[in-house]
Amino acid sequence: MTDTPELPLEHRTIAADGEGPHPAVVILHGRGADETDLLPIAQRLPDELFVLSLRAPDPLQGGYTWYELDLSGGGLHQSQPHPEQFRRSLDLVDESIETAVEAYNLDADRIGLLGFSQGGITSLSLLLETPEKYDWVAALHCYLPDSHCELDPDGIENTPVFIAGGNQDQIIPPGRTEAAATRLSEIGTPVTSRTYETGHGIGPDEHADLLEWIDGQV
Repeated sequence: MTDTPELPLEHRTIAADGEGPHPAVVILHGRGADETDLLPIAQRLPDELFVLSLRAPDPLQGGYTWYELDLSGGGLHQSQPHPEQFRRSLDLVDESIETAVEAYNLDADRIGLLGFSQGGITSLSLLLETPEKYDWVAALHCYLPDSHCELDPDGIENTPVFIAGGNQDQIIPPGRTEAAATRLSEIGTPVTSRTYETGHGIGPDEHADLLEWIDGQV
């Protein structure tokens, strides 16, 4: 693993086997975590995938956050991303991926996204803004923000999505995750949606299904 070359966001990588350009997965962690949080999952992904794990821009409680929460709609379970901070993070992720494609010899047509919680919200939003940029998306324990719910982009039917939630999740209730899956299905996205007997975390069954699904996309 290496932290170079320089991208707009701090990051970690896991090299891919074989000659490039490499297919890649871009990993986006959750609120209060960092770019190392999901590496144990990344280390079990197919060897031909280059792993780019990005760090959110703002420090928070020993970790980092993609944005602060807008609680004006009624508390945590109705929270939305802070609009300006969310826009900045979306742009920083996009710029980091574009830079990494050249810096790490990645295949721009085979870029997947894997996000948890805030990282999943960010991943789904990036997909809806520019579906042609992503080969697949896995979004865990997240929701579709109001700012992106009405988007219906051309080409979304070409990007398969895995969405998972936990029926005991006290941070992002499963209904929010299921609503994201429903909306994406309505606009033609090929969605695999699962709900597990877990809280706000990735349990063993979810982990196994995620790895199997990603293996089928590579």
